[in-house]
Amino acid sequence: MNVQEFLIDENATMLEAMAQLDEVAKKNLFVVRDNKFVAVITDGDIRRWILKKGNLVAKVKDIANYNPKYIYIKDEVDSRKYLKKYKVDALPIVDDNKNIVSIVFWNDEKIGLEHKLNIPVVIMAGGKGTRLYPYTKILPKPLIPIGEIPIVEHIINKFNSYGMNNFYLIVNHKKNMIKAYFNEINKNYNVNYIDEDIPLGTGGGLSLLKGKINSTFILSNCDILIEENYETIYNYHKEKNNLITMVCSLKNIKIPYGVVEINENGEIDNIKEKPEILFFTNTGMYIVEPRVIEELEQNKSIGFPDVVDKYRKQGERIGIFPIGEKNWMDMGQFDEMEKMRKRLEDNE
Repeated sequence: MNVQEFLIDENATMLEAMAQLDEVAKKNLFVVRDNKFVAVITDGDIRRWILKKGNLVAKVKDIANYNPKYIYIKDEVDSRKYLKKYKVDALPIVDDNKNIVSIVFWNDEKIGLEHKLNIPVVIMAGGKGTRLYPYTKILPKPLIPIGEIPIVEHIINKFNSYGMNNFYLIVNHKKNMIKAYFNEINKNYNVNYIDEDIPLGTGGGLSLLKGKINSTFILSNCDILIEENYETIYNYHKEKNNLITMVCSLKNIKIPYGVVEINENGEIDNIKEKPEILFFTNTGMYIVEPRVIEELEQNKSIGFPDVVDKYRKQGERIGIFPIGEKNWMDMGQFDEMEKMRKRLEDNE
């Protein structure tokens, strides 16, 4: 492990920190000032900053914790004990000058890795996947292979690794192929099929689950993978007492041109040279309370974002859980599908 990969200067931007967290695939970066360790910043720190401040332009020093936990080299043999004591995901080991010489990670020590988030998962698997034609002329979108197994099995395996073993697939287009596939494979989870006889949209299909789910559940599209700690998302949803929590990815688009703004007289009002646009986008994954299912109109076509907006306008608690751009993989289009395939191959 290269310690330098986990160090970030306190004057770096929040966006640079998010990108670096994505690269190292851990939850912590260690902040330096003049190459000296002074603070720690986590994905949770950034998430809380965004949700509290709503400010996407900030520096690491605005967000970081300047009272970090650490241990000296002489205590390294007791690193497991200190990880438990401090309840942190990672612990830097420093020399007498507080230079980080190594880092011990919670998961590397195999401490507390057993996940026990056993809640239902609903996967919208009934769409025709027209953007992936001609693949979807032969296969339903959920069965399009990414590597050696279909996308929907990747999704289920990810949830299953966190302890979830009860899945509801809302199926329509080529549904018998989907059922046949899961009936043939060996699996340690249950798949329940909800037949959608007419297209009802990503929200309307949930009305077919009335009386079947009575606990908080996860709703997911069948063409996305979220590389995030699902327990963290679930706990955040519960802490905020949300009716619905939408998992959103921060997108940073760099415009490769100078953008010219004009006023009402047709004159140049402002020129922005190669600006960056920052915004959140819906990933297609939600944490949802069962009340939402019971209040849906039976057999009415509606998209789930419209359901979310209806409750928002009624003043219900609707929240977002922000994740980094690289933590969201979407195979809804050919170029994105190839990116997902490459990512999953690299992770094997």
